[in-house]
Amino acid sequence: MLAIDRLSALAQPGRLAVFRLLVGAGPEGMAAGEIAAALGLAPNTLSAQLAILSQAGLIAGTREGRMIRYAASTESIRDLILYLMEDCCGGHPEVCFPVQQAAARAACCAPAGAKVRKAARN
Repeated sequence: MLAIDRLSALAQPGRLAVFRLLVGAGPEGMAAGEIAAALGLAPNTLSAQLAILSQAGLIAGTREGRMIRYAASTESIRDLILYLMEDCCGGHPEVCFPVQQAAARAACCAPAGAKVRKAARN
């Protein structure tokens, strides 16, 4: 099941940190070297984490000359969140609405730089 693969990919602290950093970087993403520097990761460790996140469909890499730029897949993130919220509140969406609305504001409305800095700290 795709949701299990995606949740499994995020269930390791290092991969979660990479993923959060890329979410904060926005659609332009980050080069692998930038990710390694921001999180203090060895290249081989980062490569393994990027491969698992890519296989789960949570991130995608685009080759730019000799480097690869990685970005979070917003469609995959949205699909996973919708899957998790599908049966929210036993058919009473008005109960979940304040949570959904507050979570969306908190996750999506912070300044981009603040999100990248926060992701790098976690």
